[in-house]
Amino acid sequence: MSDSHIFADVDLRQSECFAFAGGEAAVLSARKPEREGPNEDAAALISIGDRTGVAIVSDGAGGHPDGAAAAAIAVKAVCDAVSAVGDEARGLREAIINGFESGDKAISALGTGAAATLAVVEIQGNTMRAYHAGDSMVLVTGQRGRIKWLTVPHSPVGYAVEAGFLDRGEALHHEDLHLVSNLLGGQDMRIELGATLTLAPRDTVVLASDGVSDNLHLDEIVERIRKGPLRTAANELASLGAKRMHAPTEGAPSKPDDLTFIAIRRRSTRGRKAGPTAGGRGS
Repeated sequence: MSDSHIFADVDLRQSECFAFAGGEAAVLSARKPEREGPNEDAAALISIGDRTGVAIVSDGAGGHPDGAAAAAIAVKAVCDAVSAVGDEARGLREAIINGFESGDKAISALGTGAAATLAVVEIQGNTMRAYHAGDSMVLVTGQRGRIKWLTVPHSPVGYAVEAGFLDRGEALHHEDLHLVSNLLGGQDMRIELGATLTLAPRDTVVLASDGVSDNLHLDEIVERIRKGPLRTAANELASLGAKRMHAPTEGAPSKPDDLTFIAIRRRSTRGRKAGPTAGGRGS
């Protein structure tokens, strides 16, 4: 049986932790500072047995109407598709793709021009695969800070960085940073599937909306999330993001936005079993 935790239109400023896929996951989703409307990000965790799970983050596209509804629809579509598979982990890839496609159709059917990004990670034992459409990030880092996986944002700025035409730090100040070229609810949505990646003990997987990636340099994200108790690491990451939004400093990125991420830590083979609120400290 699968077990789901869905976070839609919440203002969760301290992380919540769950046992997940043989390790631990921390979830945080905070509304944009001084926003009077809903949080336009959404997230979910789906556990399938003890060692398999699916994590989801969606961001309602800025400048489009019904962002919160679009993000919630995207997340629910994947949750519904994965839940229909039951305990058959072998069918996860097809279920996730079906979730992307049904979410795309449902958002388009709103008829309001709504759109959303969608990032999904499936973990089965010590392997993972990322799926994404848009600029929500999937990052995998080792305990020592080596980046093992990083998605390329589906955006003009993201492609320019990947091609080497634009420095990653300069990109955070680019006037077109907000533009996204591939969205659910938009025309010709494209799903990018990552390769299957083997995770080492204490590797950390991060899925994040651009409230994280547009306010923190990549090395700042990695440094805060790679080690230490996962709950503490997640809260420190969110704290720095909120600080940047509230009190920008010269030279540092600052883009007030909803901020949502899921951090997943593989358990050490020598460590104790992670519980709903346990944190595993790296040695």
